[in-house]
Amino acid sequence: MADLQCVRSFSSTVLKSPPHLILRTEAASHQLLLDVGNCWTFGRGSDNTFTLADRWASRSHAMLQRTDDGEYYLIDLGSRNGTFVNGRRVSIPVRLRHSDRLTVGQTDLVFYSPMQIQREDSLDFDTEDGATAVLSLRRLISVMVVDIRQFTVLTRQLDEQVLSELIGTWFRQAGNIIRDAGSWVDKYIGDAVMAVWFHKSEVASPEEVRNICQALSELSAMTQSLNTKYTLPFPLKIGAGINTGYAMVGNTGSGDRPDYTALGDTVNAAFRLESATKEIGKDIALGETTFEALSSLPVDCSALHSTIVHLKGYDQPTQTFACTFDELAQIVTMLASEELRSP
Repeated sequence: MADLQCVRSFSSTVLKSPPHLILRTEAASHQLLLDVGNCWTFGRGSDNTFTLADRWASRSHAMLQRTDDGEYYLIDLGSRNGTFVNGRRVSIPVRLRHSDRLTVGQTDLVFYSPMQIQREDSLDFDTEDGATAVLSLRRLISVMVVDIRQFTVLTRQLDEQVLSELIGTWFRQAGNIIRDAGSWVDKYIGDAVMAVWFHKSEVASPEEVRNICQALSELSAMTQSLNTKYTLPFPLKIGAGINTGYAMVGNTGSGDRPDYTALGDTVNAAFRLESATKEIGKDIALGETTFEALSSLPVDCSALHSTIVHLKGYDQPTQTFACTFDELAQIVTMLASEELRSP
């Protein structure tokens, strides 16, 4: 009975603590809290969030990023000796689960996520005692899905260390661009990212549309810049799908810290639109509502070609408006010029 009480007491303590990492050394165990901010870096350099006294760790070794739906992803930043989760090397962002073992250089850490324990152990959500709450709101959103082209081929032809540095750099800079545009990385899906913009009214505003287009154009420019930084077997390219519509927005947070994520057909269609770009030979595919919002601005959108596509899982054909990144850059330039001319 005493042992059982001890286990219950430990579980209660873990559930009440914020997400954290446990760093065990010969002298003691240290708790590295993950409750402030959404990005933490590891390495020997003093400019990291967590500086490691480990000669096997690179100066800028790895990054842990928290998405707004409460998930944590580990990203290797091109470290010399690799980053591992449960003994498997990280090459693309890896979503962490409670009790996962992380290895950075020769430093071992254990990931603790009380929120995951609550989600997995309980189906009865009670907001009064601080447990997980699930609230749904119907909101107008824009979803952007960006995918790295031919990633599987790249993994077979590129040195593992170079691959980790390249992909780590891409994901880190992509996150910064998306945050600066008023959104966040809602999901990492293998070699793709999903970002969501919540619109303030029933129609996407000109400013919101400009932010989305600007972000996507900057993602393309950033991707091209990596081709000059690294020696690659073929140029790194991306494709994107953007869709605007209503979705159920779920708050899966607890207490005064909400975690939002979007679900529904609007989100699914954004992924299908991105996949359709490969079939129609374009870089970007916009949903009809996104195109309508963009074409309402005083810019020439003739570069966006209307195309009928058959999206996987949809019975009826869908109209999309597609273009290349060069054509998008021209639209973004026109948007910037109009913004400067406006009083």
